[in-house]
Amino acid sequence: MDIQKYISSGILELYVYGALSEKESHEVSRVLKKYPEIKTEVEEIEKSLLTLSAAAAPNNAEHLIASIKNKLTNSTSTTKAPSVTPVRSINWITYSGWAASLLLLVGLFIFFNRTNELREDLQAANARNVQMEEQIANARENAENAEELLAVIRDRNVKRIPLQGQQVAPEAFASVYWNTQENTAYIDAKDLPEPPRGKVYQVWSLTMQPLTPTSIGLLADFETDDNKVFSLENQNQSEAFGITLEPEGGSETPTMEQLYVLGTVAAP
Repeated sequence: MDIQKYISSGILELYVYGALSEKESHEVSRVLKKYPEIKTEVEEIEKSLLTLSAAAAPNNAEHLIASIKNKLTNSTSTTKAPSVTPVRSINWITYSGWAASLLLLVGLFIFFNRTNELREDLQAANARNVQMEEQIANARENAENAEELLAVIRDRNVKRIPLQGQQVAPEAFASVYWNTQENTAYIDAKDLPEPPRGKVYQVWSLTMQPLTPTSIGLLADFETDDNKVFSLENQNQSEAFGITLEPEGGSETPTMEQLYVLGTVAAP
């Protein structure tokens, strides 16, 4: 640290006057402990401020003693001459210095209060800008996702397989958009109920003769996915699709008692 530059910056005077924020005061206190030269400078500033305050006080001890001596001298005087009441002179320079110091402190207090208000306003404006930028980015991302989904649905190589609710959840429904050229299955699961804690939906590709289920993936982060559309790889010769509710992490074989939706692939 450039100690002389730090001292000449004026921050130590503001620290002594109590015009710094709490955070800035803590920082100066930390510097005082680390650099003895800066601590000595603060002590000198405090000493100067005390001297200024003492000089600016109109009723200091020295003035009071002089006044008492003057009255005692007048009361014991034996002269016949008429007494003349001394007129107390006003040290306008002292009062001016005191007033100037007071105005300086008040001005500094108002200035730094206003500075803190402006800093808070700036931080609030920055926070609003960040929030607006995030909203714009989210809107742009949502628009791009919507365009991608439309392209998937309209692709001539895509087969749509509706999956109807089963006994455990008759109202449930899902759709599979299977691109047989890219071996990708898009699962639209917005009409599936939210899985309970510790459970996850697992998607199965089925062949019928003999009945053979093959897992093609989990609908992970179901709760936080807004559009509830999941992309899974499917290289199987699927004749049907089913979705079951399984323990977190998935299962090797489907739990048929927890079969939520099922649908067959229409013959070409």
